[in-house]
Amino acid sequence: MAAPRNVSRDEESAAAVLLSNGAKEDDDSPSGKRLKSERFPVSRWELAAFFGVFLIFSTGLFCIYLTMPATEYGKLKIPRSISDLRLLKENIATYANDYPTQFILGYCSTYIFMQTFMIPGTIFMSLLAGALFGVKGLFLVVFNATAGACSCFFLSKLIGRPLVSWLWPDKLRFFQAEIAKRRDKLLNYMLFLRITPTLPNLFINLASPIVDIPFHVFFLATFIGLIPASYITVKAGLALGDLRSVKDLYDFKTLSVLFLIGMVSIFPTLLKKKKIYE
Repeated sequence: MAAPRNVSRDEESAAAVLLSNGAKEDDDSPSGKRLKSERFPVSRWELAAFFGVFLIFSTGLFCIYLTMPATEYGKLKIPRSISDLRLLKENIATYANDYPTQFILGYCSTYIFMQTFMIPGTIFMSLLAGALFGVKGLFLVVFNATAGACSCFFLSKLIGRPLVSWLWPDKLRFFQAEIAKRRDKLLNYMLFLRITPTLPNLFINLASPIVDIPFHVFFLATFIGLIPASYITVKAGLALGDLRSVKDLYDFKTLSVLFLIGMVSIFPTLLKKKKIYE
C-alpha cells in the first residue's frame, strides 16, 4: 500500500513545481512586467513632502487673496479657453486699473503657483497680461514664467526623480545623453530647447535637476529663452478679439522664426564642432 502513497506525493510535488514555474512565467511576461512598472513610484515620504510644499504655497496664495480688495469672485476663474479669457478680461479690467499693485501681486502669485505645480492654463495667463498691460506685460510674463520654472526645478529636485523616470523613461534617457554630449556648451543647448518647442517646457523643468543641469544655467536659459515665445503670446493678447484658438499662436511662420532664433543660439556649438573636425 506504500506505492500509491509515493505516487500521490510525486504528483503533488510535480503540481507544485508547475505552479511555481507558471507564477515565474507570469512575472516574466510582458503583462507581469507592465503591472510592476505601472506601480506608482513615489514613496509615502515623497508624497508627504509634495503635499507639504503644496500646502505652504496654497496658504501663501490664500493669504495674498485675503489682503486684496473685495470683488465679485464668482466672475473670477482660471480661463480654459479663449472665450473664457475674453470674459475674464471684461470682468477684471476695471479692477486691474483701480488696484494695480494688488492685482499684479495676485496675478504673479497665481501664475507662479500654477507653473510650480504644473497646473495647465499659464498660456491664458500670458495672453491676459498682453490684453491688460500691452507690451509691458512681457516683463510680467517672463518674470513669472522664470520664477515658476525655478520653483518647479527645486520641487523636482526634492521628489521628482522617480516620477519623471516612471512617466518618461525613454525621453529622460535621450535628454540625459544629449546633455552629456554638450556639457561644454550647455547654456547654448538649453537656450535652444527653451526657444524652440523641441521638448515641452514642463519636461525640461522637471528633468533638468535629474540630469544634473546647474541651476545658474537653467535660470539663465529659462529667463532669456522664454522671451521670444512670451513676446509672441503677449502680442497676441493685444489682439485678443481676433484670436480664435491657442493653436493660432504658433503657426508655421511663428515656429520658423523660433527655430531660426534657436539655431542662432547653438551656432557657437556647431562652429566649435567644425573646428574640432578640421
